Amino acid sequence: MSDPTIMKQHTMIAWMEDKPGVLNRVAGLFRRRNFNIESLAVGHSETPGISRMTFVARGTDRDLRQIQTQLDKLINVIDVQDVTYEPVVMRELALIKVKASNGSRAQVMQLVDIYRARVIDVDLDSLIIQIVGPEDRVESFIKLLSNFGIEEMTRTGRIAMVRGPKSEKQVEVEEAVFASNGNG
Repeated sequence: MSDPTIMKQHTMIAWMEDKPGVLNRVAGLFRRRNFNIESLAVGHSETPGISRMTFVARGTDRDLRQIQTQLDKLINVIDVQDVTYEPVVMRELALIKVKASNGSRAQVMQLVDIYRARVIDVDLDSLIIQIVGPEDRVESFIKLLSNFGIEEMTRTGRIAMVRGPKSEKQVEVEEAVFASNGNG
């Protein structure tokens, strides 16, 4: 465990009801506490009606524990887990449109192979490339592609999943959701 007074990136996962306004309330909580969300990815989870949000914010351990406590109090937020110190698998997806004329296309394709990325669209003067991997690998790939001229780019931000079986808390959350939907 690191020094709790040092500012660092924290990765947190929140499970919430898939209802309008929930994401806005979560973002508002960060805004009110003057925290910047560095990365945010939200999508459906394995449980119908429940969305999973992975977000990255910079702060001390104490700051992020306070955020976690406040998020836990929000209506429609079912659970929040700080996975910063957990064994996790983290990935990011990036789509990058890069200039690739006849003279540079072979070099770009060589980088695509080295980084195990994929070309997903081809045009006369550009390629759209998809890369999925740890953030540092994505960053390295983007830095190299910038030498050819990046025309457009979008990134998902960090997504994370704790290694191993579901925790007891996750099982409890699923059972509570199942029961609240009148299935229990």
